[in-house]
Amino acid sequence: MKMGFNLTLEQTQKLIMTQELQQAIKILQLSSLELREYIQQQLETNPLIETKEEDPESSASVSDESIISRLIKNMEYNKWEYEYQEDNDNDYSYENYVANETTLRDHLLFQLHVTILSDMHRRIGEYIIESLDDNGYLTATIEEISSEVKADAEEVQKVLAIIQTFDPAGVACRSIKECLAVQLQIKGIDDPVVKEVVENHLENLADKRFNQIAKDLNISTADVQRIYDLIKTLEPKPGRAFNSSTNIKYINPDVIVKQVDDEFLVMVNDSTAPRLIINSYYRNILNNCEDQPNTSKYITSKLEAALWLIRSIEQRRMTLYKVVNAIVEYQKDFFLNGIRHLKPLTLKDIANKVGVHESTVSRATNGKYVETPRGIFELKFFFTSGVNSVFGEEISSESIKEVIKEMIDGEDPYKPVSDQKITDILNSRGINISRRTVAKYRDELGIQSSSRRKRY
Repeated sequence: MKMGFNLTLEQTQKLIMTQELQQAIKILQLSSLELREYIQQQLETNPLIETKEEDPESSASVSDESIISRLIKNMEYNKWEYEYQEDNDNDYSYENYVANETTLRDHLLFQLHVTILSDMHRRIGEYIIESLDDNGYLTATIEEISSEVKADAEEVQKVLAIIQTFDPAGVACRSIKECLAVQLQIKGIDDPVVKEVVENHLENLADKRFNQIAKDLNISTADVQRIYDLIKTLEPKPGRAFNSSTNIKYINPDVIVKQVDDEFLVMVNDSTAPRLIINSYYRNILNNCEDQPNTSKYITSKLEAALWLIRSIEQRRMTLYKVVNAIVEYQKDFFLNGIRHLKPLTLKDIANKVGVHESTVSRATNGKYVETPRGIFELKFFFTSGVNSVFGEEISSESIKEVIKEMIDGEDPYKPVSDQKITDILNSRGINISRRTVAKYRDELGIQSSSRRKRY
């Protein structure tokens, strides 16, 4: 048998994850706020990218044939500029302005300074106030405070007792039990049974083990219910009202859906991302650096990166638009009639309609929100599983959750409907569902079981 070496040409197809392709994939899965941060990073590292000023003549022109012929021979390119249409409906809304709020620390220090105290007691009080957490609880022990301020523990305890009379009620306590007890004292409630429940039965009360508490204290379950309702009026986190603004997380929708008669208009929210153009100064340098190969090579590489960034942003915009438009078309009954008309939907359904891969749909919808006439929803909300009905059609899990919620909202609190009862009702309506699935949906809604919802 003859053996030897020879040279052959073979043509194969391979998918190579270039740096540009990785960037395009990354940009696609960014939310509007994340995209703005990413663009800001690119502005800091690429001198050829800049944001467009008011003068429209500062943008680069696609008619610059000298640059196009030299640099974009093998790059399919649509736009030099990332355009966006800004929604100016709420430009001057007063809701965009937030006034400075008084903090818990400032609120307590004001009360401390108008209280007649000695300099030493005021110094102790300031240290105690500085030692409170966001919920208003004291994080330092009496001994630690005494050591830091160089004062007797008894003096620290006296000042602490004074601060505990300040507003909000229950502030500067060291435990939930002490916090509730202080609030009961301020309200003038001196019921020994209520105090006993707060001191020794809070865990059973939280789990609604009313029968156990009634047995231990030799009282009726109706009395336990009364105590439970009373304690629910107290504030377990006194400082919560003063730090609400710092914990609020605002959602900036990536897409806006507006209704015009019976039709829906889809608009990608580009107002959070600046408009990008190519810096004209470096374009001029590139046209006049024929004898400087290093400079030309550097500017060329940066320009190609800038072009790819602008193209990737535009591609993200178009993909997001197509995906949301397909979702709106598929879920039109939901937008017209509400959550009860939400249909089961999978990534594959939208991918087939748009003509992309499922992973592209997943990236385009991950962590993004849409503002609709029915509220703001995460795009993942529209992709739900379903259960079969006797009529041969699938019903969305979100629709079933809405039905379960309505049943529980309208129940008799003294005779709450059980999961089995809900299952029987749904089955009688032609929805094939098990009790286990009902319990799962109820848990996802954050609703307790019937035994814990029952009032005595």
